[in-house]
Amino acid sequence: MEPWPANTLGLDYVAAARALGPAPARMIDVHTHIHGREAAKIYARVRELYGVERTYTMTQISMAAEVREVLGESVRFITMPWFRGNDPEHQHRGGYLEVIERFHGEFGARMMKLWAAPALREFLPSGAVDVADIDSAWRREHARLAVSLGMMIMVHVADPDTWFAARYHHGATFGTKAHQYVGLRRMLDEFPVPWIAAHMGGWSEDLGFLDRLLTAHPNLHLDTSATKWVVRGLSGHEPSEVRDFFTRHKGRILFGTDLVTMDDQLSLAKTGMSRMADLASSPEQAFELYCSRHWTLRTLFETGYDGPSAIADPDLAMIDPARYTAMSAPRLRGCALPADVLRALYHDTAANLVDRWWAEHA
Repeated sequence: MEPWPANTLGLDYVAAARALGPAPARMIDVHTHIHGREAAKIYARVRELYGVERTYTMTQISMAAEVREVLGESVRFITMPWFRGNDPEHQHRGGYLEVIERFHGEFGARMMKLWAAPALREFLPSGAVDVADIDSAWRREHARLAVSLGMMIMVHVADPDTWFAARYHHGATFGTKAHQYVGLRRMLDEFPVPWIAAHMGGWSEDLGFLDRLLTAHPNLHLDTSATKWVVRGLSGHEPSEVRDFFTRHKGRILFGTDLVTMDDQLSLAKTGMSRMADLASSPEQAFELYCSRHWTLRTLFETGYDGPSAIADPDLAMIDPARYTAMSAPRLRGCALPADVLRALYHDTAANLVDRWWAEHA
């Protein structure tokens, strides 16, 4: 296999999956973005290869029906706002209320996503002063509606340390990283439904902070999505520290890849729907792209591997362009979690929390 950003090690991902063997439990991925009928078919092959039996996805509502046709009852939908329409200001305010209602009524959604990344302040022409903070008036409106419809909440808050070091220079615009969590704490108390903070809560670099956050807020959970970020962040700790953290918070951490699929990834022709379309340009590349997230996370959690990740990480060059290139990959330090912790991470926590919530609020 020729190395490329989704396979810097030149792996045969089919053989690599077989080498890992069956996961300790059939896996539930609580954080994906599955779009495109043909891309979803490729994804279905990949998730079977790596042991995933159920997928929770943030799919644009216009594509949800075709994704369900491919994946059937094994897919469930998390509400998300429309990102590529003609009126982003409306879509992230009142328009999102409409989408929450539709996802609930048409697709049985029982989880709502709040995207409160600092980048929203750049994404919206207005600067998003009334919506970007997680505890803003509009976010409270979104949360009130979702909770009234029997939804739990997923949130993207903050971003990696590398982004605050190299991208979010203007503190007056973005605030400090610690500021992002002030409003989150308020919302966790105000809306006492289960919450999942995506991407290891946005701060995989600081397990002590996450420990305190989880201890203070019993309704908070984390997922492992944003594979590149989480691999880099967790591998910055000693493997024993990561094992201790996941063991201490067994039942509070869920498996997620943050995998994005779309039909634009299957050919050189792109529609401009998303920059994620550029991650692959053929069915073969899409297959490797989708495999890469699963192989990398399973290697991180199940093995004692210590070497480069299989996924190139552009954050490295963003921080130190003289040392790193677009093909540079971070160190991956496997933490070899105990079998009972893996079962909880891969299946039991999602089954007991998310699956049960869906069933009880159907």
